[in-house]
Amino acid sequence: MDIETPLRALGEIDVESLRAAILRLDENAWIANQKRQIDYDVHRQTQSIVLVFCDGPARDLVVSKQEGWDLLADAAVPVMHTLIERAYPAGGTIIRAMAAKLLAGGRINPHFDSHPTFRHSHRIHVPITTNNRVRFMIDGRPYRMQVGQAYEINNQKTHSVINTAAEDRITFIFDYLPADRIAALSRDFEAAGA
Repeated sequence: MDIETPLRALGEIDVESLRAAILRLDENAWIANQKRQIDYDVHRQTQSIVLVFCDGPARDLVVSKQEGWDLLADAAVPVMHTLIERAYPAGGTIIRAMAAKLLAGGRINPHFDSHPTFRHSHRIHVPITTNNRVRFMIDGRPYRMQVGQAYEINNQKTHSVINTAAEDRITFIFDYLPADRIAALSRDFEAAGA
């Protein structure tokens, strides 16, 4: 969503339970679902544990639980609900949620999120691990995200990430679609012929 600023700080958030749940997972959990890496070239150097994902046009938008739900929902849902209650109107829907790992030495090339659902949903980032060698760029400017804080990014601006460290960087990401944006999303899909 275009939030009229590249990055919005959402404040402190307790991530210890979510962090512990993510960090205890083995490599098989990270490679079980490679849809993002196959479908989106910019995510080739990432791995994901997907909890929920949406498919289909707005009039038939289907949000489905994925294999990551059973692994992380108990720790992730309270974090998501806390942030939604703090910063967004009630009554919307979480349409995507995942732990995303940018591999050591990896990069996500400059892009903006073009699917119509991204224009109408809030993209929230909750850092799980990071390091001083991660550079997150939005609209040509660097931003540093800290563990224990949450952020909304403007995914309609060009953004990229590079991790030149020898350790992976992990972020929990979710998209929240407010109830009042569903009609506008339907119009966008119809205009695109979807």
